[in-house]
Amino acid sequence: MERNGTERTTAGEHTGGCPAVDLFSADFTADPWPAFARLQHTSPVHHDPTTGLWLVSRHRDVRRILLDPERFRPDNTLDAVARMSIPALRHLAAAGFALPPTLANNGTDRHPGLRSLVSGLLSGARVTAAAPLVERLTHRHLDAVEAELAAHGHCDLVTTLTRDLPFTVMLDILGLRADVDADTGVDLTTLARWNDASLELFWGLPPRARQPGLARLAADFFTWLGGLADRAAPGGPGLLGLLAAHRHPDGTPLGRQEIVAVCYFMIIAGQATTGQMLATMLQRALHDTALWPRLGTEPGLAQAWAEEMLRREPPLTAWRRVTAAPVRIGGTALPAGAPLLLMLAATGSDPRVFDAPHALRPGRPRARDHLSFGIGRHRCPGAALARMEARVVLRTVSHRCPTLRPARPAAEEPLLGLLSFRAPMQVMVRPGGDRGGDGG
Repeated sequence: MERNGTERTTAGEHTGGCPAVDLFSADFTADPWPAFARLQHTSPVHHDPTTGLWLVSRHRDVRRILLDPERFRPDNTLDAVARMSIPALRHLAAAGFALPPTLANNGTDRHPGLRSLVSGLLSGARVTAAAPLVERLTHRHLDAVEAELAAHGHCDLVTTLTRDLPFTVMLDILGLRADVDADTGVDLTTLARWNDASLELFWGLPPRARQPGLARLAADFFTWLGGLADRAAPGGPGLLGLLAAHRHPDGTPLGRQEIVAVCYFMIIAGQATTGQMLATMLQRALHDTALWPRLGTEPGLAQAWAEEMLRREPPLTAWRRVTAAPVRIGGTALPAGAPLLLMLAATGSDPRVFDAPHALRPGRPRARDHLSFGIGRHRCPGAALARMEARVVLRTVSHRCPTLRPARPAAEEPLLGLLSFRAPMQVMVRPGGDRGGDGG
């Protein structure tokens, strides 16, 4: 991941006739929709001096960009937001850390073959076959939830349910579950620490004093994946066997760093985005005491409501592109090499596309016209898996625990606020029986 060398500037700066938006502020993280509306109305292509990115917020502009990968390249997709300290860079260099173009950041002719390989593992048939596993895992985690509630009177659904369940599902689909257990020294808790560190290091603005610790964890993750890549052999099981057997259009096999990069991206994408999606959906649903018990009993409601949440509060809030040539977007002329931030979360609330976008209306017209999974060549290959997990988890938790209640107002839950990720870091619940504690 390359560094773009940006530093923070004063949040009060104005560009393009619109007040600057502090993408990393607590206020923006807690309630980004006023800023989205302001950007769409006054400055739909807006330069952010903090990151050096051009913020693109209207649905039609983002859709156009995603559908034109030749003019809008994915090369900067995985670049780090902030300039890293020398000690942090040394930790990464010592591990040989590098993420060459493979999936999300790949605009070359090597991308279609790799995408096809991954899409095969996440096909509709495989997703359907995985649904019983998701339901079994949900019940297993709910056993732990109920034990915590009985012992302490409260429980965090993030640590007991939404963090580990997507990990297990993705590792199973990728054929990597055997590599994560007590005997290997790497468990789901370790993977979660590596994941969290990677997200903060590359998509956040961590203080320089904190960066070396985060870099050490990211380097450990990379080193572990390198060990898996070294054991990969053509004909072997799962993702590793497919990657080892894969050949680029010119007939060359994947290099070790390419295999590691694919695994790194797939594990982070499969756990972080899905886990954050589930946490957000559960929190919102639990604070609607009329809706919550219905999700487990009314056919199709969990699926329709999850789709509305994907539109309004997607787990991946923004993604990046860079212009390949001078271009005009939304009336703004941009030079070649202009880095863009496609504000996916804003597009789901664009009133030009969605009527009353602030309202959650399951089954609304054009429900799937949101761009939360992208569109075109780089559309998220795990979209069907994420939708299935959301549907099964919401339905199963609601059906088994219809009186579950929030333990505190939603506004008091800590939020993760990174460049492309936004989600509650805790979802505290308590046993039901009354309406106390339902706030937010």
